[in-house]
Amino acid sequence: MCKIAFLYPGQGAQQAGMGADFYENGSLAKSFLDKVEGCLDFHLKEVCFRKDERLNKTEYTQPAMVSVCLAMTLELTARGVKPDITAGLSLGEYAAVAAAGAFNSLDAVRLARKRGILMQNTVPEGEGGMCAILGMETEAAEKILREMEGVSIANYNCPGQIVITGKKESVKAAAERLKTAGAKRTVPLNVSGPFHSPFLVPAGEELKKEIEKISVHPLEVPYVANVTAEKVENADRICGLLSRGVSSPVRWQQSMEYMIADGVDTFVEIGPGRTLTGFLKKINKEVSVYHISTWDDMENIGCRLC
Repeated sequence: MCKIAFLYPGQGAQQAGMGADFYENGSLAKSFLDKVEGCLDFHLKEVCFRKDERLNKTEYTQPAMVSVCLAMTLELTARGVKPDITAGLSLGEYAAVAAAGAFNSLDAVRLARKRGILMQNTVPEGEGGMCAILGMETEAAEKILREMEGVSIANYNCPGQIVITGKKESVKAAAERLKTAGAKRTVPLNVSGPFHSPFLVPAGEELKKEIEKISVHPLEVPYVANVTAEKVENADRICGLLSRGVSSPVRWQQSMEYMIADGVDTFVEIGPGRTLTGFLKKINKEVSVYHISTWDDMENIGCRLC
């Protein structure tokens, strides 16, 4: 019998129209997204279902992504597909915690909204930046970055791909140095701040206060935390891990390797884009990977996994 993990993408995977077919075809998704719209201070369906520039603005992207991912999850689990463990990349961790049973789904969306606002406003726009570094050994990149100030690793995505973060000029200088040292490509990211850097510590402290206001339930299944790349089974740890998560590196490659070592052999990416599917294929080609971003995906894959 397979051991199934539900995976949730982070910011950057969002797409205009995401979730619209689930809203049209799924009664559970429709009911949930209608409830979400009632608890937010903006029109979620306008942002998600139409071409709307707000979708790429952090404070809107984050609750929109979590809402759509959890709506998709509702329809999938209603068809008998249940996870044995969950994980989410950065923002996706909020959907993962909700899917694991510790957060009420509406609370997860509200927290994502707060997180987005805090992350967007903590560092003035234009002062920070991020850049993907492709085709370089992680250890070699780490050695160079330790010698530089104002820049650090934000994401360990997969073999040959990390993301650096920090002060805009420091990130630019580091990217040039890494390119000279052997990186095949450097790709500046279109983001509004130095996410997953020490500059976001104040945002994490404020976020912790928000998490402490909501009810955290015992986990029904474990999830793997970005900060530690290990599974969490005690709900008391969630607040601290999520608050640290905005300023700590996302250890995604390590998280996937941990899950595989723990016996997970079937991964289901739930949400727009195929980012996590691509990472997994570079991490381990032996595991089964499925992707659900449309209603047709859900019906086809749901039948195969039941």
